[in-house]
Amino acid sequence: MHLRLIVPPDRTELVVDSLVADERTTNIVVLPGAAKRPAGDVVHCDVTREATSDILERLKHQGLYDHGAVSLSTVDASPSRNARETEQAAPGAPDDAVVWDAVVDQGYAEARGSWAFYAFLTLATMIAAVAVVTDSAILVVGAMVVGPEFGVVAALALGLALGRARLSSQALVLLAKGFLLAIVLTMLAAVLARAVGWIDTGDVNAARPLTGFIWRPDKWSAVVAVLAGCAGVLSQTAGRSNALVGVFISVTTVPAAGDLALSIALWAPHQIGGSAAQLAINLAGMTVAGVATLLLQRILWRWLINRRSPSEPAEAILPAHRT
Repeated sequence: MHLRLIVPPDRTELVVDSLVADERTTNIVVLPGAAKRPAGDVVHCDVTREATSDILERLKHQGLYDHGAVSLSTVDASPSRNARETEQAAPGAPDDAVVWDAVVDQGYAEARGSWAFYAFLTLATMIAAVAVVTDSAILVVGAMVVGPEFGVVAALALGLALGRARLSSQALVLLAKGFLLAIVLTMLAAVLARAVGWIDTGDVNAARPLTGFIWRPDKWSAVVAVLAGCAGVLSQTAGRSNALVGVFISVTTVPAAGDLALSIALWAPHQIGGSAAQLAINLAGMTVAGVATLLLQRILWRWLINRRSPSEPAEAILPAHRT
């Protein structure tokens, strides 16, 4: 991971000395007086992912969070010998490390909401409604991929796991508002399509061998939701965002919302309950699984601390109470 720090001049020596003394950091560069807002010295360094949370905690105690600035980015490749030696100095594997500050910051960003979130969720729900009318499995997959809801579900799980009531409440409200808006707008679009003769109730009540599963949840709906929640949260904490595409494709939240909107607009009451249940099962399953995954990762940190060899420095692993 790459750290860019803006350090008040009276603390630069302390910060730089602590970084130089830590074998888990390398490529340390100091630019005196280079920063203008906030004013201070700029310090660049690369740090092993396993040690990032610990070093960020140290910087917080040194006052950089309040009187300076800290930014974090991922280094895609660092083929130099000193980078390999630095990596060997940190215990554990990079994918097992959780950079909690980055995860929490991402969670708050997801729970903040934006017009893009509402737009993508609405468009995805409308695509799902078209998938129901045409009984198209390909469009169901497309709706799943377009839907942006998993990031908010992960933020909800993070808030619950770390006891951050504000984060969890923001995420819960955003999910409720987002799906409510998407369903209402899709209903209006369906009513308009019915008025011009494009669709009728028969399109919803007809046999749908490829999309009928959307409004018929079963035990496997819950199983897939739990597995997807675990995989999604793990991919975010491990920095493997490419795995999220598979999560998007596996959960039936947006398709259920599309089917629910269409069933209400065309009044197919026998499908309304099933679609609502499918949506609730998937959201609840992902949230519960996300909370469990995060708590398990905290337990594993405690286990790693207890298993740490006496020769390793005390700050080598993030203490559990800091999470």
